[in-house]
Amino acid sequence: MAFNQFTNLDFQDLRTQIKDYLRSNSNFTDFDFEGSNFSVLIDNLAYNSYITAYNTNMAVNEAFIDSATVRENVISLARNIGYVPRSRRAAVAKISFTVDVSSLAARYVTLNAGVVALGNIQNGSYTFSIPEKVTISPGSNGIAAFNEIEIFEGNYLTKEFTVNSSQLDEKYILPNTNIDTTTIRVSVTDGDTGTIEVYNAYENIFQVNSESRLFLVQEVSDEKYQILFGDGVLGKKPPNGSTIKVSYIVTNGSDGNGASNFGFAGNLSYPRRNGDILVDTPVTSNISLLSVPQASENGDNIEPVDNVKYLAPRVYASQYRAVTANDYISLVPSVYPNIDSVSAYGGEELDPPQFGKVFITVKPKTGEILSDTAKSAIKSGLKQYTVAGIQQEFVDLKFLYVEYDSTVSYNPGFITTKEDLSSRIFKSIESYSKSSDINSFGGRLKYSKLLSTIDKVDSAITSNITVIKMRRDLVPAYGQLANYEICYSNRFHADLEGFNIRSTSFKIAGVDGDVFLTDLPNSDGLTGIVRFFTLVDDVPNFINNNAGTVDYVKGEIILFAVNISSSDVTNKIEIEVIPESNDIIAKQNLYIVLDTTSGSKLTLLEDLVSSGSDRSGSTYAPPSSFVNTKRFTR
Repeated sequence: MAFNQFTNLDFQDLRTQIKDYLRSNSNFTDFDFEGSNFSVLIDNLAYNSYITAYNTNMAVNEAFIDSATVRENVISLARNIGYVPRSRRAAVAKISFTVDVSSLAARYVTLNAGVVALGNIQNGSYTFSIPEKVTISPGSNGIAAFNEIEIFEGNYLTKEFTVNSSQLDEKYILPNTNIDTTTIRVSVTDGDTGTIEVYNAYENIFQVNSESRLFLVQEVSDEKYQILFGDGVLGKKPPNGSTIKVSYIVTNGSDGNGASNFGFAGNLSYPRRNGDILVDTPVTSNISLLSVPQASENGDNIEPVDNVKYLAPRVYASQYRAVTANDYISLVPSVYPNIDSVSAYGGEELDPPQFGKVFITVKPKTGEILSDTAKSAIKSGLKQYTVAGIQQEFVDLKFLYVEYDSTVSYNPGFITTKEDLSSRIFKSIESYSKSSDINSFGGRLKYSKLLSTIDKVDSAITSNITVIKMRRDLVPAYGQLANYEICYSNRFHADLEGFNIRSTSFKIAGVDGDVFLTDLPNSDGLTGIVRFFTLVDDVPNFINNNAGTVDYVKGEIILFAVNISSSDVTNKIEIEVIPESNDIIAKQNLYIVLDTTSGSKLTLLEDLVSSGSDRSGSTYAPPSSFVNTKRFTR
């Protein structure tokens, strides 16, 4: 009798299989496997089989990118399909300063590679460096202006290797972790002639020959990096005996973000003639204070294992070409690291269609929208992948707020205090608001999960009735006649009596008092009109019955030209609507935020029936499951 399962991970099952196998052998017909010394041998065999099965299972798991957990294995598997995981990224700031060298008769001034400035952040002081020197010629007044120089958070280091062709598997591994690989610079000094050649980072294989001076960087164990060169056919091979000099910046990643106050600590020099030779002479005076056009930003930590496992097969599927929307979703994070989530969609999906365009929306890890500089950097990085004729356009993300009004019934006999239960419910909802279900483009608020999240907080909770609303914030062009389009991209509920849409107050030029907006559906319930009104003794007084249109199916509000002079809420008008479905999805450039602040409401109600106060339920009145549409304003 053969074993029917070689990778069983249950010790008792393995032991039973061994005994069954021995019983089937006529030589052991009358043995007592439980009471004899045979039991010890069987335990040893089962234990050995268990350890072997476990090791086999773990080893096989590490052979596939989906199941691998060790970083070195995940990186190796990603490398096999051409994916290069992102290293740490140094926070980058821009500084400007001037140097007066009028008394030195300097032809040019050089800011040498290395430490340039010290930046202060709340959690400490950080060093900022540049990976290569910057040379500026002074103007006619003898002042050299260093304008918007990019500086990188971290320490500038160098490492030298000597090429030894007698070693068959020679490796050039940088000894430091936390390296920003974009700051790596490589030069090779010929051991015979002393000629220095600069090698550039590999970008693509096109037009590469035996004389192409290129290098590759790949991550190896312990988050260190190896420098690779050509073999003399594809890329130039450094000659035997030559010296390889590698410089790089070791960074603190995201910790370096936010520095805006810098003190100069750099090394400036100018060439001064000494006989027949030029000698680099330090410049230590007449250096202005640093101005900071851009505080440090976009610092990021090394790409996590989960991200590598997610992106590697998708980038491979795109074959490093940007054609479909999914290609852009895969490639943009590899081009620009400071990304929390990305959405891309073709212009053909719009109404009216815009063919030949792809629209990209990015939620950065820091801040709410991308700067123009970041957008330009992403566009530049995508050029090598894009197909001619396809234009990329960036669309700033829009937040779609979801607010809840939850009434939670509970049995007071099972809790310590009402306040403690309320706090735990709030924390549970807040935790769900940060889950992967919601926090991404294409994310979806799942109503059943929200209800379940509340119910699971404590066994004292007997039920909850939760109603939700959607909200968008309109930022008006104050004092200007303007049209507005507010898209929710989720179908609205259309009660034919109106007031499915409500707003905070605002003022319109030429109209006295606070103004509000609401809707009135047409008889088909598919479209409707926007109406402006004021309140007179808490009763709506309509001042404009054709202020715009509503498309309940598309989830879209359009306001005709109106001059809004001010608003009650600072810099915005809050507009809430009742959704047709309690499941809310973020489409295109919308990003869902489950609002756990003042816009939402949590009420705890004692369950009189469960607590025993009213066993018959004759006085118990459950709260309404519907949004109150009799309110006129938000």
